Amino acid sequence: MHQDVAAPATASSPPGPLARLRRALLAAPANTGLVAATLFFAASLTPSLTPRITVAQAVLSGLCLAAGYGLGVMLRWLWGYLEIPVAGHAGAPRRRRIVLAACAVLAAVALWRSQHWENIVRALMGLEPAGPARIVGVAAGAIVVAVLVVVVGRMALLAVRAIVGLVERRVPRRIARVAGAIGGVMLLVGLANGVVFAALLDMLDASYRQADALIPPDMPPPTAADSPGSAQSLVAWDQLGRMGRRYVDARPTAADIAAFAGPSAKAPLRVYAGLPTGDTPEARAKLALEELKRVGGFERKALILITPTGTGWVDPSGIDGIEYLYRGDVASVAVQYSYLSSPLTLFLDPDTGGVTARALFREVYGHWRTLPRERRPKLLLHGLSLGALNSERSFELFELLGDPFDGAVWSGPPFAAARWASLTAARNPGTPVWLPQFRDGAFVRFMNQDGSPTPAETPWGPMRLVYLQYGSDAVTFFDRNGFFREPELLHRPRPPDVSPAMRWYPVVTMMQMAMDTSLSMSAPMGFGHVYAPSHYIDAWLEATGIDDWSPAEVERLQRFLDERRAQELSKTGEEVDG
Repeated sequence: MHQDVAAPATASSPPGPLARLRRALLAAPANTGLVAATLFFAASLTPSLTPRITVAQAVLSGLCLAAGYGLGVMLRWLWGYLEIPVAGHAGAPRRRRIVLAACAVLAAVALWRSQHWENIVRALMGLEPAGPARIVGVAAGAIVVAVLVVVVGRMALLAVRAIVGLVERRVPRRIARVAGAIGGVMLLVGLANGVVFAALLDMLDASYRQADALIPPDMPPPTAADSPGSAQSLVAWDQLGRMGRRYVDARPTAADIAAFAGPSAKAPLRVYAGLPTGDTPEARAKLALEELKRVGGFERKALILITPTGTGWVDPSGIDGIEYLYRGDVASVAVQYSYLSSPLTLFLDPDTGGVTARALFREVYGHWRTLPRERRPKLLLHGLSLGALNSERSFELFELLGDPFDGAVWSGPPFAAARWASLTAARNPGTPVWLPQFRDGAFVRFMNQDGSPTPAETPWGPMRLVYLQYGSDAVTFFDRNGFFREPELLHRPRPPDVSPAMRWYPVVTMMQMAMDTSLSMSAPMGFGHVYAPSHYIDAWLEATGIDDWSPAEVERLQRFLDERRAQELSKTGEEVDG
């Protein structure tokens, strides 16, 4: 690490504080740091799970540059700390030139190859190839990001050293270095969390709160009596929240469904309770139950308990297909638990989503089980991403003994979903992590773009749990241990939507997959975290056992919903939240 600090001044008068600060911040990078940074940079350009726009690749590569540099400097410091002999100063300028030349060549070759590596992933997902201008943008952006991170890191290191210097005046040197370093790091972390991070969160909170309350002028309250927000509803239109209004407003009409399912089709029922409808999750759940009773939700063939994502968003791809399959004779209900995006919700308030899902399940399931078995609807659960995680938490299996609900479709479960993780870990030997098989398939089945590996004739038990997941979905397959070991996802055989050119590199692959989680909602439909209606239909057919649609009719419906959803996603302003 000593190579990163300018040598003491040789003039008769010592340099001033500003001069010392400038020297420390602008000191020439260490050779070991340069080599490690270049290796990390080159690895960051190789394929991962999702395509990366220029800005995202530049940020990722810049962070990898800085991480590699920091690791190289740390290793050099550790080498010196252990007093292992190093090469002398003789020949240092020549070694410096060789290191600079080798790093420049490696970086240039990696940048030249980066376009090919990016286009491997884009071709796999049916996207247009990236142009050569991307190379310049990635190189320039990565340098800017890396320099900023390294400068901030050096400033933090100087602050820690200053605190160590103050402590050394009062206690022995070795104790001072340990205590001062710990104190300095704690001070910096405290300032970052208490000032910078808190200010950022306040800004995001205000922004999301205002967006959730916004009612577009072209979205008037519904007039149908069986719709939340209508004059007859228990839930006011301005209490649904932005995502709740979108969900209720987008329900298909009976005529829409009749075009595919025949003249006996009905308009499905959609019930939603936004955050303003109650002060507690329990109050909102009770109101949702009363609204569900009011519109006749328990008189339909199927009733779906939906746990939305962080902002309250319900994926249209997930609900549209089941409404068509039941010819509209279906009701669904959802309760909002946050207006923040899913990552922020999971980080800042990880428990409220589960509490809300639990409250809604308790209310609806408690009423449902009092109804005669021959007259009550099928009870199904659904959630995407954070919604899947919280929907899993809504019940305990021992509560269902003797009277289980009928099934569930959970799509894109996050890697933190406990029930999904335990079932995956207990999969049958020889089945891959991205498409496991659990025992005989009577209780739970996993599906991807190509369906389920469980034979279609395999009988189900009394409850049908279905996980829909894509191998290219980093939200599901991010591996927290990828820092030091190859993720199971990259073992052979690979998922069909993961490039065989993807390789594991310590540290870098985990950073790539972390970036992929933020890009997963920008992948084309049918990849990443963007689940296609056609794949949802396959999952719902498994979970419900619906068998009164011919294969040709199902295929026609899948094609229609896929095309419509693709058009919606291509429109500017289409907002999703995974």
